[in-house]
Amino acid sequence: MEWYIILIAVIFGVPLILAPVALVWYLNVSGLYRVLVDVRQRQKRRATVSKEAEKLAIPGKG
Repeated sequence: MEWYIILIAVIFGVPLILAPVALVWYLNVSGLYRVLVDVRQRQKRRATVSKEAEKLAIPGKG
């Protein structure tokens, strides 16, 4: 084969292989980010509810 045919195949082949890889990587990273944000929000809510529950606790019990 001539070198320019190989070059054209590489030029078209690399993006065809890397595009799906980049898409999967993006989905994984954005999913992890969303999970971390949700965990932080849940921790803040639990801390707030815990503080409110301590204020309402009956003295001398539990």
